Formats: sequence, structure tokens, C-alpha cells
Amino acid sequence: MSILRLNPLLHQCRTENPRFLSPLNFSTKSLNFSKLKPLRVYPIRAVLSETALVESDAGAPVLFSERFEFKRTQAVEGTISVRLEAAKERENWELTVGCNLPGKWILHWGVTYSDDLGSEWDQPPPEMRPPGSILIKNYAIETPFKNSPSILEGQILHEVQINFSASSSIAEIHFVLKEEEVGAWYQHRGRDFRVPLTDCLDKDDYIVGGERGFSVWPGILGQISTTLLGTEGSRLKEGDNTSGSKRAKQNQRIEGFYEEYSILKEEHVQTFVSVSVSDSQEKDKNLVHFDTDLRGDVTVHWGVCRDNDKRWEIPAAPHPPETSIFRKKALQTLLQPKENGHGSWGLLSLKKEFMGVLFVLKLNENTWMNNMGSDFYVPLTNVSSLVANTSLEANLAVSNAAYTGGIINEIRNLIIDISSGKGSKIKNKEAQEKILQEIETLAAEAYGIFRSSSATFLEKPVSDIEDLIPPVKICSGTGSGYEVLCQSFNWESHKSGRWYSELIDKATDLSSMGFTTIWLPPPTDSVSPEGYMPRDLYNLDSRYGSMGELKILVNRLHKVGITVLGDVVLNHRCAQYQNQNGVWNIFGGRLNWDDRAVVADDPHFQGRGNKSSGDNFHAAPNIDHSQDFVRNDLKKWLCWLREEIGYDGWRLDFVRGFWGGYVKDYLDATKPFFAVGEYWDSLSYTYGEMDHNQDAHRQRIIDWINATNGTAGAFDVTTKGILHSALQKCEYWRLSDEKGKPPGVVGWWPSRAVTFIENHDTGSTQGHWRFPSGKEIQGYAYILTHPGTPSVFYDHIFSHNRDEIAALISLRHRAKINCRSTVQIVKAERDVYAAFIDEKVMVKLGPGHYKPQSGPQKWVLAVEGNDYKVWESS
Repeated sequence: MSILRLNPLLHQCRTENPRFLSPLNFSTKSLNFSKLKPLRVYPIRAVLSETALVESDAGAPVLFSERFEFKRTQAVEGTISVRLEAAKERENWELTVGCNLPGKWILHWGVTYSDDLGSEWDQPPPEMRPPGSILIKNYAIETPFKNSPSILEGQILHEVQINFSASSSIAEIHFVLKEEEVGAWYQHRGRDFRVPLTDCLDKDDYIVGGERGFSVWPGILGQISTTLLGTEGSRLKEGDNTSGSKRAKQNQRIEGFYEEYSILKEEHVQTFVSVSVSDSQEKDKNLVHFDTDLRGDVTVHWGVCRDNDKRWEIPAAPHPPETSIFRKKALQTLLQPKENGHGSWGLLSLKKEFMGVLFVLKLNENTWMNNMGSDFYVPLTNVSSLVANTSLEANLAVSNAAYTGGIINEIRNLIIDISSGKGSKIKNKEAQEKILQEIETLAAEAYGIFRSSSATFLEKPVSDIEDLIPPVKICSGTGSGYEVLCQSFNWESHKSGRWYSELIDKATDLSSMGFTTIWLPPPTDSVSPEGYMPRDLYNLDSRYGSMGELKILVNRLHKVGITVLGDVVLNHRCAQYQNQNGVWNIFGGRLNWDDRAVVADDPHFQGRGNKSSGDNFHAAPNIDHSQDFVRNDLKKWLCWLREEIGYDGWRLDFVRGFWGGYVKDYLDATKPFFAVGEYWDSLSYTYGEMDHNQDAHRQRIIDWINATNGTAGAFDVTTKGILHSALQKCEYWRLSDEKGKPPGVVGWWPSRAVTFIENHDTGSTQGHWRFPSGKEIQGYAYILTHPGTPSVFYDHIFSHNRDEIAALISLRHRAKINCRSTVQIVKAERDVYAAFIDEKVMVKLGPGHYKPQSGPQKWVLAVEGNDYKVWESS
């Protein structure tokens, strides 16, 4: 069966005051969708309509035509199989992992030995490794699948066969699958597949084979673009006569088994929507014709407008058949299936008194398609003067210019008021500050409108705004307050060798989802391929791509309105040369430092600098930032990155290793738009249980922020840790501190808290501190509705979680939640947490019941999913 999945794009209708609305950040008075649920996957099917919408005028000349192209995601169903059986030689066994879907499949695997049953993998012995296997660090190997002559449902089976001795000391084989062409990883319920080879292991729901059946859920490794389904796999056992009895001996070898799991591999295919305008037989009307290759329940959600403000309006009846009125703000008309079944079509008859028609497409209850965050717009007046297939970008530029023109006029009037001192109310300092705050808000609106536009239309309006705004001291590195951050890589991203190029293709997609800022991987030459062991700082040819590709990527991100953070490692640096004692502490490249640049109290690298101002990182020489020449060189390098590459700010690695005052020095020199430090520290535990009071932990993070003089934010590790326990153990009371505030850094200094639930260290293939499996969206429902600056991990964006994340980001922009928003916690109990944010959004987490009471303030359910709901004030 073929399954169609379309990524929902955000939709809005402009209302009474359109100049304060942007395509991606619009008023709560705009059209809201109630009961927005997680995207469901539907089988493709044709829907018949008894009546045509409008009869087309044959031979009528086409006055205007536009074709909009998109990428849709189509999932192909297949199976993963796992077989354990005795080989022909009785003393040997064979484990065969297979897949019947096309692609470049890789088995990422390792083993656990009987004398070491920890959670860490080990590499298998050489005689167990199939030909073509590649060593991955010191803990795993990767083996490519090979085509097998076996046929499964008419498709060639790809498989890996692992042979091992029955007398081996190996207790378990661990593995995950990777489809290398798209970087998709497949796991078992978010964890490794575990194949036990002895019965001395504790059985759990993650064991493969044996008597216990299990479900497969999406993994979160690598670039996840797939969904694993199938809660029941078919299972055939060979010679299993142990059912219902306990085995007599420990360490006895298990019997063979065969398991299968359903899997859906997503493929991207092009789709289109064409709209044309032609004359009707009625002189005062035009016909608008829709044509698309989309099938199923395709609905045009539409309205008309009379001027350039593009306010949605419902035309007077009669309306086409199969049309309903949506909340008195728009019409919804169901398209008809084409006779050949290869798409849908429809016609609208509209009076020429209207200037244009605005629309979006609705595919099902939760899937909407629009034009890069904006409504589709088709002109109805003077269409004969337009050239067919005119780019919609020009039309959007005109409309955006109209919106921002009004905003700029408002800013100009407010500044004139300040300078001329009109009225007694603006003569005092307090009133002037209020006016400046309003100017800042208006400028943010203008920025939001142009965030998804190209640079061609961005330069002049932004420069005008900058010239008009009076000098207001803004703390460097803290952003505008409305940022939504995307970590654009994981621990495996370097392996493709062309990660920058892959991100170029995703730039528009990330912008349309509502991300304002992107965190790129470390750019420098590095001993480790991931980039966190830098060597020659001015050499920007890395495993992610070349310096030229990096510059193209940054330029592309800027064009779609996304600011860019560079990941810079300032704490340590790998040396190129050894000293006379054979110690690696002499550096090369443009920054050819000697051992005076290394701290004196790092015993591994015999530095001649001063003592460290922080914790040592023992894998590489720790840099002595107290040295003037070191700080000056680093400031020049950071400024060079800003100018040459175009970075707008920094993600600072391992800032526990040096004093925050040095960070202030670097930020003062480079004046970044946004900066965030990785200050990682352990939370407080008593007898293995997390303490409720984590004030000491968040205080240490805030002490570092204070040391930077507030010029940088920090990742809110406290909030991540508390969410772990609250969600995993159903202890939602943890989400309120003793004073009724959020218990993390976000509760004490929200404008400096960068909240997150996962990153390349905690998740991906490292999995050092993985977020509770299946609870990820609850975590995002928390951080995307609360103050602070939320950061979303790449693996979660391109996964089955994408649609819910996009809906939550849209709500955040719509409600104008920012890093300084207020939180009023109304419930923090065992099974439920509920809070109001800015009195505009209400969020509920947990299986317990809570629903906001409607009174003068009406609440509309905007987003919901597994154990969470979010309402908007209407």
C-alpha cells in the first residue's frame, strides 16, 4: 500500500490590521485552527463529487497562470527481518539482518561480552566482521548490506550476515540500521536492537527474538526522515521447545528465531498546484481554475480581497457546490478528482470587482499547504497585462512592501513625537521609554515580515528601519528575544562530506517551519571529524565541506531570513608538533603558538602558561586565555569569521574550561547578534534520585552568565534534567520550584536561558543523556511555549515529530511568546502540569486532566498530542 505524507505549512488569514501581521508571525486575532492534532498518515484514495464546481468556458483565453511546485513525502512500506540460526557447521551460528526496500543500507553494530554486561558497545573480534566492514572509533563497526538472491514480495532483499562461534564469549549483539543515501536511522523503540546470545541477561522489551514480541517505534539517530510502524511483527521460531518453562542452566545458548518489522521509508517527490484566470461568459466575472496532482480530500480554503492590504473577505452567495463557510472568515471548497485519477481540479467564478483571490490548500484535518508561510495570491484585476507564469516572488514583494511601509511610517511618526515633544505625556522619561518599546515591537514586526523574503527585497526596508530607530543600548549577544534556534547537525553529519550542501537544500524548508536562527557545526580543521578537536583555526575545510561551500550556505540562510551561529571551540586546541620532550604542545598554521599558550596545571601537555581559570579538558591542550597574545589572536580570528563567513553569532563550546570574563572580552570585540555557552554541570541527586531543589545547579550556570556580564546566554541544562525525571517518572510536580516558578535557569533569568531537550552529545549516536523515548514532543510542548530561547535538535525536525514541532513553533510566533514571557503555573501535581504564558497561551502536560475555564477570555485548542494540549486565547 502506498502512503502519502505531506508536511503541513503554516496558514493564516489577515484580519483587521494587516500591517501588523507577517506571513510567519501573525496576530492571535487571525484565523486559528481548533483541535489541531498530530499529523495522521492516510492511504491515498479518490473522493467522488456528484456536482461540478462551475462549468468551464471552452476556448476562453487564459489571462493569468501560475504554477507552484512543492516537495511531498511519500512513504514506501517494507520490512526489516532479523534471523538467528545455526550454521551448517554445528559449532557456528549466523545472524542475518535483511531489508526489502531499495537504498544504500548500512548495519551499525557492536557486541557485549559476557564478562562486561554494561551499556557500552565493544567492537566484535576480527573473525566475526563481514567483508567490507569499517571500524567506527573504538566501539562499533559499520557493515554495508549486500544484495541477496532471496526474493521477498518481488523485491531484492538486502542483507548482512554475521557468523560467530557457539563457544564465543559474546553475550549480545547490538545494532541499528542506517539508510546512507538520506541518513535515516532505524532503531527498536528509540534504542538499539539487542540480540541475546545467552540466557543470563535480564529480559526487557528491547530484546530481539526469544518469546517476547515487541513494537517498533521511530528512532532518533542521525538525520531521521523515516517512520517505523508495525506493532506486531510476524515471528517464526525454529526448534523452540522451552515455552512455559525455566531453563535449567545459566549461560545456555538461546534457540534460533526469525522476526519481521514493518517499516516505512520516506521518499521526496515533486508535486504542483497550477492556478489560471480566464474570462467568463458573464462579462463581469472571471474564472479561476485549479489543477493539482494531489489526490484525495483536497480542499481550497479561500477568500477574496479588494485592495493591496489583502484582507480576507467572503464573496456574496451563491458559492460553488461542495463549499462551506469556515468561521465566517473563509470559504472551503472541495476539489474534484480528475477522470484519470491523477490529481484534482476545480473552478471558481468571481466578480471582477475583486482585486484578487487568496487561498491555501487543506489536505486533511491537520495538513495545510501554503506558499512559504504566506497565502497564495492570484490577481483578478488587470490580469491581461501580466505575463503568464510571472514569479509570485514579485507579488509577495509588493504586498510585503505595503505592510512594512505602514510600519515604517508608524516608527517615523513616533520618532517625530519624541524629537518634537508633542504633548505633555511624552516629555517624561517613562513615556519615552514606552514609545521606544513600541518602536522595537514595530521593528520586530517588519523583520518578521521580511524574514522569509529574498535579500533583493530585504536591504532597503531594513536599512530604513535602522536609520530611523534612535540609538538604544542593546546588550550584545542576547538577540531580539523572539529567536527559535535550530541545531542543524548530529554526531554523524560529517560522514557525508557534503553536509553544507545538504543544508543549502533545506534552508527554505527550515525558514518555512519558523526557525529564525541556525547553529552550524564547528567549521575548522580538526583532529576529530566532528570538529571539536580544532587544529588550524584558519583552515575552514572540514569534514562538513569546504570553506567556499560554508560561505554559500551562510549566504543562502541569510537570504531566507535565518541568522547563523558558528560553533567555536575556544577552550582547547590540538597541537601540530611535539616539543623536545615529545609532548604535543606546539601549534602550527597562522596561529603558531608555543607552549606558553597552554595552561600550566594540565599535566598531560606541560604548558608554560598560567593556571587554568576553569576545568581542564584532558583530551587536548587547554588554552591559557590570561595571555594577551592568545586573546588578541582569538579576537582577530572571531572577527575574521564574522567578516569572511558572515556568522551572526556564536555557540561557545565547553565554557566551563575558562572564565566567563574572557567570553565577555571576545563578545565585546565581535559584537554578535546572539551567543550561547555550553556550561555543562551535573544536577543534584540523593541516593540515585534527583533532588527537587536544583537551585545550586542553576545558580552555577547563572554565575557563569554573570561572569560574562550578561553578554551571552547558556544552555538550560537544569530544565533538561528536570524534564527527564518529570516526564519519564510521571512526576510533573518537579516542573515548579518552591516559589512557584519554572525550576530551571528559565525560572530565574529567562532571557539568558537557551532551553533544549536534546543535542548531538545527549542524543544522536552518542546518546550520553538521551531524552526519555516517546516523550520528546511533550518536552518541545514545554520549551516552545515557555520563555527562554528554545533550541530544536536536527534529528527531531526531520522525523515523524516534524509536524507537531512546526505547529508549536507556529503557535509561539503567533502568540508572540519571547524569551521574557511570563509564566503562571496553576498546577504542578503528580500526573499533570498546567501553566498560562503571557495570559495568551495555556499548556497542559501529563496524562492528568486540566482544561482552562472560559469566561471573558475564550480558549481555543490549538495543538494537542500524546499527553499534552496547548490552547490559545481567542
